[in-house]
Amino acid sequence: MTAEFFVPLLALITILAFIIFALMSKQRTEKKRHDPNAEKSRLAKDAPNS
Repeated sequence: MTAEFFVPLLALITILAFIIFALMSKQRTEKKRHDPNAEKSRLAKDAPNS
């Protein structure tokens, strides 16, 4: 077992980890987007009328 085996394996594991992270983040975002009681983000909060 040399680098020719481990480097592609580590690359695939890294890509898989990023895909899983992205899917989980997307699911969380969609769930929050459809929740009418979800708190707005700090960037989206309404500014006071002045």
